[in-house]
Amino acid sequence: MVCLDLNTLDFVTAELSFTLLDSITDKDPMVQEQVCSALCSLGEAQPDETLRACEEYLRQHDKLAHPYRTKILRAMETILSSHIHDLDKDTASAVILLASSEMTRTKELDCDWQQAASSVLVAVGKRFTNQVMEEVLNRFQPGMLPHSSVLHTLANLSMSNAFDMVPFLPSILSTMLPMLGMAKQDALKVVFCCALQHFSESILEYLANLDQAPDPTVRKDTFGADIFGAYDFVFHHWLQSRDAKLRLAVVAALGPMSHLLPSERLEEQLPKLLPAVLGLYKKHAETFQISKSLGQILEAAVNVSSRTLEVQLEALLAALHSQICVPVESSSPVVMNSQKEVLRCFTVLACCSPDRLLAFLLPRLDTNNERLRVGTLQILRHIVNSAAAQMEIKKPFILSSMRLPLLDTNDKVKRAVVQVISAMAHHGYLEQPGGEMMVEYIVQQCALPAEEPQKPGPDGEDLAADSVRAVSIRTLYLVSTTVDRMNSVLWPYLLEFLTPVRFTGALTPLCRSLVHLALKRQEAGADDFLIQYNANANLPSPFALTTRLLVVSSNPYLGDGRGAASLRLLKVMHQNIHPLLGQRWETTMPVLLEYLDEHTEETLSLKEWEEKLLVFLRDTLIVVSDNVWICQLSQEMCKQLPSYSGTPQEKNFLYKCIGTTLGAASSKEVVRKHLRELLETARYQEETEQEGLACCFGICAITHLEDTLAQLEDFVRSDVFRKSTSIFSIFKDRSEHEVEKLKSSLILCYGHVAAQAPRELMLAKVESDILRSIFQCFNTKVLGIKVETKDPALKLCLVQSLCMVSQAMCSGTQASSFHFSRKAELVAQMMEFIRAEPQDYLRTPIRKKAMLACTYLVTLEPALEEQARADVIHSCLHSVMALPPEPEGEDGVCQESLYLDTVSALEDLLTSLLRQNMTPRGLQIMVEHLSPWIKSPRGHERARALGLGACLLQFFLEHLQVSTLVPFHNLGLLVGLFAPRCADTWTTTRQEAVGCVYSLLYLQLGYEGFSRDHRDDVAERLLTLKDGLVHADPTILFHTCHSIAQVIAKRLPSDQLISLLLTMFESLGDPDKNCSRAATVMINCLLKERGNVLLEKVPEIVSVLRAKLRDTQEEHVLPAAQHSVYLLASQHCEAVVSSLLGSPLPFDSHTCALWRALAVEPSLTAQVLELLLEKMSKDVPFKESRAFLLSSTADRVATLLPLAATCALNEVLSAPSSGTVVLELYPQLFVALLLRVSCTVGVQLPRNLQAKERKSTSPAKAARNLDPCSSAVDALQALLLRSGSQDVLRCVDLEGGWELLRTSAGHEDGVAQLASSMAKYAGPRLPLVMKALGCTQNSVYEIQRVTSTAFLAELLSSNVVNDLMLLEPLLDSLTARLKDSSASVRRLVLRGLANMASGSPDKVQAHGSQLMTAMVSGLDDGDEPHSLVALEAMVGLSRLLDLVEPWDLRLVLLHTTIRIRPFFDSEKVEFRTASIRLFGHLNKACPGECEDVFLEQVVGGLVPLLLHLRDPQVPVASACKFALCMCVPHLECAELAAAFYKYLQEGRSVHFGEFLNSTCKHLMHHFPDLLGRLVSTNLFYFKSSWDDVRAAAPMFTGFLVLHAEPEQRTQVDLEQLIVALQLLLKDPVPGVREKAAETLGRLVKFA
Repeated sequence: MVCLDLNTLDFVTAELSFTLLDSITDKDPMVQEQVCSALCSLGEAQPDETLRACEEYLRQHDKLAHPYRTKILRAMETILSSHIHDLDKDTASAVILLASSEMTRTKELDCDWQQAASSVLVAVGKRFTNQVMEEVLNRFQPGMLPHSSVLHTLANLSMSNAFDMVPFLPSILSTMLPMLGMAKQDALKVVFCCALQHFSESILEYLANLDQAPDPTVRKDTFGADIFGAYDFVFHHWLQSRDAKLRLAVVAALGPMSHLLPSERLEEQLPKLLPAVLGLYKKHAETFQISKSLGQILEAAVNVSSRTLEVQLEALLAALHSQICVPVESSSPVVMNSQKEVLRCFTVLACCSPDRLLAFLLPRLDTNNERLRVGTLQILRHIVNSAAAQMEIKKPFILSSMRLPLLDTNDKVKRAVVQVISAMAHHGYLEQPGGEMMVEYIVQQCALPAEEPQKPGPDGEDLAADSVRAVSIRTLYLVSTTVDRMNSVLWPYLLEFLTPVRFTGALTPLCRSLVHLALKRQEAGADDFLIQYNANANLPSPFALTTRLLVVSSNPYLGDGRGAASLRLLKVMHQNIHPLLGQRWETTMPVLLEYLDEHTEETLSLKEWEEKLLVFLRDTLIVVSDNVWICQLSQEMCKQLPSYSGTPQEKNFLYKCIGTTLGAASSKEVVRKHLRELLETARYQEETEQEGLACCFGICAITHLEDTLAQLEDFVRSDVFRKSTSIFSIFKDRSEHEVEKLKSSLILCYGHVAAQAPRELMLAKVESDILRSIFQCFNTKVLGIKVETKDPALKLCLVQSLCMVSQAMCSGTQASSFHFSRKAELVAQMMEFIRAEPQDYLRTPIRKKAMLACTYLVTLEPALEEQARADVIHSCLHSVMALPPEPEGEDGVCQESLYLDTVSALEDLLTSLLRQNMTPRGLQIMVEHLSPWIKSPRGHERARALGLGACLLQFFLEHLQVSTLVPFHNLGLLVGLFAPRCADTWTTTRQEAVGCVYSLLYLQLGYEGFSRDHRDDVAERLLTLKDGLVHADPTILFHTCHSIAQVIAKRLPSDQLISLLLTMFESLGDPDKNCSRAATVMINCLLKERGNVLLEKVPEIVSVLRAKLRDTQEEHVLPAAQHSVYLLASQHCEAVVSSLLGSPLPFDSHTCALWRALAVEPSLTAQVLELLLEKMSKDVPFKESRAFLLSSTADRVATLLPLAATCALNEVLSAPSSGTVVLELYPQLFVALLLRVSCTVGVQLPRNLQAKERKSTSPAKAARNLDPCSSAVDALQALLLRSGSQDVLRCVDLEGGWELLRTSAGHEDGVAQLASSMAKYAGPRLPLVMKALGCTQNSVYEIQRVTSTAFLAELLSSNVVNDLMLLEPLLDSLTARLKDSSASVRRLVLRGLANMASGSPDKVQAHGSQLMTAMVSGLDDGDEPHSLVALEAMVGLSRLLDLVEPWDLRLVLLHTTIRIRPFFDSEKVEFRTASIRLFGHLNKACPGECEDVFLEQVVGGLVPLLLHLRDPQVPVASACKFALCMCVPHLECAELAAAFYKYLQEGRSVHFGEFLNSTCKHLMHHFPDLLGRLVSTNLFYFKSSWDDVRAAAPMFTGFLVLHAEPEQRTQVDLEQLIVALQLLLKDPVPGVREKAAETLGRLVKFA
């Protein structure tokens, strides 16, 4: 071993390297990685020296643990990889010897340590191959087993440097062969096999690139004997080992070795080799390496044209086939790669023996094992693609063999079949006979349901059912659009699949493919596109195609959007449908497609869409105008009807299409024939088909009314109908049900015929034909006795048809002159149906339809009798009103939509009846019917009744016609009924009630002679008041009710007052308490506005209401009580105030309300407020007492009288009417309450009140918080609100000021926020407030002095003090307090003086000397090192510096800078932040003549500022950013300034390492002489208590060294620095150790 003397190495590099190497044993993995990185950095600069140091360190530390030796070796490998060409020979030799020694020091196999050493040798060997080989071969001696790492190294060298290594391989192989027999350990055998594998691969690479090889004469024969020897040994001795790893290693080697065996030897070995390799499949789960090597062996055998393969083929195919068919548990890359290798083997076999391969594969398609079938299909697809030339003549055979898989029902097999067919399509198979069968199979799979339940496969895998469909759809489209040779196969063949129902699911992909194919045909020419139907008997006719595509378009978003796809195909096929349609469809079809694009399945109305399609069909029929063509189309439509039995909606639409088509036909025989067939073949049991058939007859009746009625009449008389309704079938339940369905359908048909037929023709037929036939179908007679049906569906059909008939009769132009003799009979029938409906749920639309029918019937002549009208109203109201609040069907499903439709029908019926008697009496009759429901105890019934009432009144008002002035005699009665409902608990009821009152007042105006368009300002107020009833807040409700009563009072005639009052008094006992309270409010309002004659009753009313207050909790009694208190206080103010103050605390809600009643009149309010101020200040605010005898601190307990007076003030001030008086007494109230707040902070309630507040069981809860401070704050807020200072109140609230005022810690800030808001929003009131506050300077309570000082100090931050000329008085007042005994007062004084910077910046210079003196004195305030006064002084100076005169600043500049410097590293974040920010401001404001003196301070502060960017506190880091940006101009370095401004922008996150690197670069470039000073300052921070700062200091040092010039090294005490860094390497924080290691790596620059 070469021994390197340490003296020969560069001393510094060696010392740095050894320091880092000593730290490689750090416990933290990140530090270890950083040490390695630092070593690599040293290696970048000094590769030879670093490698020697590592080599020396490893030699000297034999006991160093393996993991750490491994890391050093990995670092050496990294250095060698990037600097191998810079390495000198001696160093390379030393490294080679070291790596060789490290690699072989332990006998363990496959350890990281050995691999690292081996990697070092491989890295050196890329350049020094001979030297490495010399050392390695020394350890690879004949007759001795080598170390496993030696073999690894040789193998890796051969792979990394084949050209230099292959010449060594003959001797290596000859030496290795005898060793094979000596290896006893399986692990070592594995290494030998890996070496043989890599040797063989490198030889093959060499031979494949002989043109680039250094010795092109090398031949495969050179290695044949040795490779065969090795092959023979490992094959016969190791392949059958019990060790799985060894077997895999052997087979991995045999693959590339087989290519190097002599041909005759390979042929000789194949009979044994192939079975042996195949046998390994049974022994190993992971077969990738086996399959890969087998593929290599097969390729080698094919290359030598081996005849042995023919003998082994069956076994090969069986084994490979089983590998493909084996269940795959995952889709990992290893499994997928193994499958690919097996398929590669099949490709090799397909090329040499295609017949034998197919003979093996195709019979296996007929097996019961799903995996075998799927695997066979996968192989078949692969060889179709990869062996196309060999399979060309086998196409018919392969196609015929696919017949059986086409019948398979397994999803996995289906998917595999589709994939095989896809491959066949690309290679021309489907053009052969039998190809159509493959196409049909693809279409069948496209037609599978889109969603099916997942079925777990036999291997436990869940397979999505639609995956087969998805693959098939993609395949069909790709084959149609990308495989040109398939065009002639698919066109027009795919059209055959459009009409069969079983292919419905495939319509969308079929249409898309056909559109693409058709467009291609059109491009080729018209002859190619036109379909020869005679030559293609299986193709659908144009009529079948039109019908099919039109019907499936009726549900356009089903099946992946088949509507648009079908219409596009229909448009493309227009030439094959009818020659006249092309031009018309070019304009109509895009409109339909655009409509579909604009909607989604959720937004599309199917009814509107169907109507658009029917319009499209009618337009098409008009364009064709060929009766023969139309008749053929109608025949085809009827023919397709049975096909849609499974899709009712589409069948319904087809019926409508048939009606439309028959309507366009001119042949009456054809029309009658088809109508008769429809009646005979219809499935009457299906409700949807009933509707469709009826629609068909209705549409047809538009042009063929006579024929339509005739066919219906003939059918009723026919044997078919008579047999169905015979007596013998009545007693059979099933037949009876069928009969009812048949009758329902016929009744519906008559209804639709009446609705659609021309009105004049229909009126002539309605009684004689239509109604007679309808009732003939409905009424069943058995032996002459009428039997009433119990089928609700039949009832519903009858009602629906009668509704349509009635509507049709009313809508005709002759309706007014039409006399309907059966009107009363029909109305009575409808009432029977309505009364028969259950009251507890909505079962059917019978109610709605029956009421709609009555709505139309009552308008016809003759008019109904009075009793019949009343019966109709009563029955209909009872049927709807009594329903539950959330109507449900019989099965519990919500019927909200049906309910709303039913109510709408009821409204229409009632308005129709009201129209018959448009008089006040007629209106009153209607309201009387509604009255029980209006007063119902159930809210939903009241809401419904009010809604109907509003509807009726609005209708009456809109249709009011007054020919003579008559009195509206029942106005008071109606208003009294509706008005109290304005406070109903149901929001809808309240709003409807206002609408009713509004309508009644306008009805009164109408009867007074005003025109209908007249708008009364008073009545119109009701509309604005209506919005206030949305909220359920009782205060808002009753205030609104009061306003409504005022409106009523102004517009109510005097003769109606009594009836109104009487009606409202009845409402006091209303079940709804809200309505009762509203009646009270309205009664009081009416008494006030119009009840002068009842004034003498006021005392009696007040007495009653007092009793209510005492005995009950009804809120509507309270207003009367308040009125009484007001009267009493007007005469006896002081007595009332004293009495109320004696009420128990806390005041209950009634007492609070009574206090507020005292603010009604200004003069009374002034007396009350003055009395309360006197009571509040008369006694001390608190008393001190100890809760326990031994307690060290006394608790402050509030006194009762001031507390009660404060609570009373709050209540009085909260009354809106007190505003005028509040403005007069504002200064006294404001100051008194502010000081009350200050002296109650932290004050407790007396014990008896605390207990009372906790345990109170009074039903009337306290309206206010009784806490002394909170009650004072509440009173202050009420004062601000009442004085119009809402902005002040809101501003303080937004900042959280009110909560701060209540706490000891935040009280000052709360006062400041209050003062700021006052200055901003209430400036004119400040002079008097300041004057009142001035009297508190000598208060005995310190907290009051603090509060007043805080308030005055904050005022200086606003410019309003200048506008009000208050600056000088304020300054005088504050400076006088600088000598106050309270530090808090002195601190607040400094804050106030500093506030001039923001409030009066233009005045700062005038008072600069005074301000600077005060601030500097504040820096020295007290002996406490962290005085809060000093902190305030620093903050204040930061604010004032930019504004004072330079002379004033010059006097204090240096003293201030020196005084604040110790605070940079203060433990308190506030002091660090304030001092650093002040330092920045001092730099910013420094006068020009002071720059030289101040530069020294800048340089001294540079390191602390940069390091504190990593301060754990964000405010400190932000202050450092600011200070650095202010300092940099003094350094006069543009590049440094640019870097600072780039990285230190406020709000931008700093990448500290990047920024520090840039800063150090500019510092060393422009100020190289500062290196020593900066480094020494950093050394101070190596001991910082903050981890991030301690880590930043060595990083700072490292960047300085990185960018310093080598000649500057004399400034640095390198020894001291290294020692300090060594200490940091032992720091408990990993991040610090990491940065220390990184810096040590950079010190190589000074080596």
